[in-house]
Amino acid sequence: MASRISELVIDCADPERLAVFWGEVLGYVELGRDDDGSIEIGPPGEGFGGPQPTLVLSPSSEPRAGKLRLHIDVNATDRDQEAELERLLALGAGRADVGQTGTESWHVLADPEGNEFCLLKARLRPF
Repeated sequence: MASRISELVIDCADPERLAVFWGEVLGYVELGRDDDGSIEIGPPGEGFGGPQPTLVLSPSSEPRAGKLRLHIDVNATDRDQEAELERLLALGAGRADVGQTGTESWHVLADPEGNEFCLLKARLRPF
């Protein structure tokens, strides 16, 4: 038996803002809130323990130092990469430079709090 990733926790200054952003990016809905201000989002109708991990946006006042050691990769499910790039930018993502050469098949972006993530080229089937 192996383990599965059930949730990813992102420390952030504004959990509400990131919950809205990542909810729109991934088609996730709010699953719950904790007393500490954390917001959990996940796939509609699935929630925690489903085939996709949930995201927990956890409040933190500590500033981020340096490049993230872990980042999220996303793939479009219903459009090509360029159309998805335009959608993500319209949602509030920004372009990020982490030293890429410009010949990569992916785009490096940042969420509204500067957390890097990549938009990969391949289109995946939706769940």
